[in-house]
Amino acid sequence: MTVLLAISGVFAVLAGLVHAYIFFLESVAWTSPRVRRIFNISSEAEAQATRSLAFNQGFYNLFLAIGAILGVVLVLAGNGATGWTLVVFSCASMLGAAVVLVGTGRKYLRSASMQGAFPLLALLFAFVGSTFGS
Repeated sequence: MTVLLAISGVFAVLAGLVHAYIFFLESVAWTSPRVRRIFNISSEAEAQATRSLAFNQGFYNLFLAIGAILGVVLVLAGNGATGWTLVVFSCASMLGAAVVLVGTGRKYLRSASMQGAFPLLALLFAFVGSTFGS
């Protein structure tokens, strides 16, 4: 594996860890005062009203996290074709979700950047590493 592909794997794992954290916020700690502040939820009533939606959305993030991290594990175990397919699909989905988020309003630019930066870097390094790597 080239250095560029190894860097891609590191960014994919970081993206997975960020999305696992988002899962925790959305599916486990949604109604806590800290998480309400993070997501700009004005009241306990609003948090309760949106709890099931956040719970579901959190699992989307968890499944993408698992895909990215499992893909890297498979690559390291010697199953590159399946591993890279999972990494690219998971990271492309994470990046797509970040683009959709920022498309819903400029106020989400910071959140979208946090959600999409690592997947973007993973994809860029994977592309460059697989195209120009030796």
